[in-house]
Amino acid sequence: MNDTRIERIRSKMEAALAPVELTLNDDSHLHAGHAGAASGGGHYSVRIVSLQFEGQKLVTRHRLVYDSVNDMMHKEIHALAITALAPSEV
Repeated sequence: MNDTRIERIRSKMEAALAPVELTLNDDSHLHAGHAGAASGGGHYSVRIVSLQFEGQKLVTRHRLVYDSVNDMMHKEIHALAITALAPSEV
């Protein structure tokens, strides 16, 4: 199930943000026993580089990432740690 969820998250981010780089990790095992883990929502971290982030403030970048997986938030995704960079920052 987690591999399928990871692939769905990746697919949604790719479709919405056309990243030049995307690294997505399932960190759920690090949060065993946490309330979010009990509800079935996973903990994930993402490093994403996209042209859409050029000239954008950090809060806007994060909003774009969250918007791309909005339908999964608080159900399948309990927590998402985001590193969002523009290509010029890599």
